[in-house]
Amino acid sequence: MANYDTIKIQEELFTRQDIKYRDFQAGLIPGKTSEVMIGVRTPQLRALAKVISKDGDYEEFLRDLPHKYFDEDQLHAFIISGIKDYDRAMEELEAFLPYVDNWATCDQMSPKVFKKNKKDLLKHIKDWIKSDKTYTIRFGIGMLMEHFLDEDYDIKYPKMVAALRSDEYYVNMMIAWYFATALAKQYDSILPFIEGKKLDDWTHNKAIQKAVESYRITPEQKEYLKTLKIKAKKGDNRK
Repeated sequence: MANYDTIKIQEELFTRQDIKYRDFQAGLIPGKTSEVMIGVRTPQLRALAKVISKDGDYEEFLRDLPHKYFDEDQLHAFIISGIKDYDRAMEELEAFLPYVDNWATCDQMSPKVFKKNKKDLLKHIKDWIKSDKTYTIRFGIGMLMEHFLDEDYDIKYPKMVAALRSDEYYVNMMIAWYFATALAKQYDSILPFIEGKKLDDWTHNKAIQKAVESYRITPEQKEYLKTLKIKAKKGDNRK
């Protein structure tokens, strides 16, 4: 069994480095510069995570937080996503979440084992969305969107999301994404949240925009949703 400590991990990552991709990616993720990015493409990171998870001892790497490189964070997220034991996956996730500092790592982390443990997952989601950390809240909303908009849907879940208020762009964007997706899956149940203006104005409009861009919303629904947009307040220049 290979020992994948931080030094070994970094060596593996640098053998897969793509400088042009690194420089391109640095412009997509706020707060990340080329100095903290190696430039490994996502399919290669996922493949490496599988190899490490199957054949390696990577405990030291998971404990060595915060990581120096964005690519290490991505790899860490993919390793967690592949852990098959629910309790261990949750333990590793809880240890890592406070260090997640960007939308990419947050959104690409999704432990597969969560699908079979939704009752306990929901308890954690309720704690995550109460966090004071931007990407912990975002992750919690994302898990509600991924696991609780289909057969496990309940009106109390969008109520939880609609009650959130934040000054953080990446929290509000996830709230908008949640409601746009919810409109596509549970239109009749979710529409009253939009008609009743249960979100802040910017998030309300962004949710409508995303819903209108969705192929899962009918043309008739899109036209009606457009009539529910709130006129932007002077000075609100958020995009």
